[in-house]
Amino acid sequence: MRAFQAILELHEHTYFASREVGILFQTEPVVGNYALGLCSAPYGFRRGDPWDGSVRYREDLAPLNGRGIYVTPATFDPSTLRFSVGQFNAQSDAYYSRFGQNSIVVQRDLARDPATNIPQSGRLRLLGLGSRATFHLLAKDDVPRFPSYVRLGKFNSKARLSWSEVAVRSERRDSITVTGYLNPADLPDPDDLIAFDVLAIPPVPLIRNVVLGGDVLALSDGVVLPAGMRFGVEQL
Repeated sequence: MRAFQAILELHEHTYFASREVGILFQTEPVVGNYALGLCSAPYGFRRGDPWDGSVRYREDLAPLNGRGIYVTPATFDPSTLRFSVGQFNAQSDAYYSRFGQNSIVVQRDLARDPATNIPQSGRLRLLGLGSRATFHLLAKDDVPRFPSYVRLGKFNSKARLSWSEVAVRSERRDSITVTGYLNPADLPDPDDLIAFDVLAIPPVPLIRNVVLGGDVLALSDGVVLPAGMRFGVEQL
């Protein structure tokens, strides 16, 4: 098993729809491991694109399981964490408009333009430029090509990645505390969990300050992680 530490630095304000409170759409200070850009997905609107908009976690992440590659969620350093607050207005400039069901309708014929429950104005809290987070990549044999930059979030914001390999040692311990975020769906045995804090965000609530026991990986940068983690996407 080889382990690599990655430092992620945001080069643009970054937005994820983590939480919606009235007209405020908040980004929580974490990047889930489904969103870190290490799998190839056909997202986009190119002509002939076979993607129909459905969730593709199993198709995108199962190949990484087959290669023995896993990444943890990215936890932000509080000393560098910044936020940016802005607002958006997606209402049409059409001459004709009227209120429909949970939306502003710009077509006179509702059959051609049915009402949809899509936010058309509000405020955004984004992760700010310069915020830095850390995550780890674990690989058995097939070490991937490490990207120097990734695009993240709803706006494809740019982020820089700095990689370094760390030594890893397998151990068994009765109890450890993992302060960074983990994805509970990826743990080999949830019964090993003793205590944890929950951050309820989609698509999977994340946990941190996790107290657990069992087989662990002790990394030379001081981080201890549960052994045997893999993307838990088989049930999706």
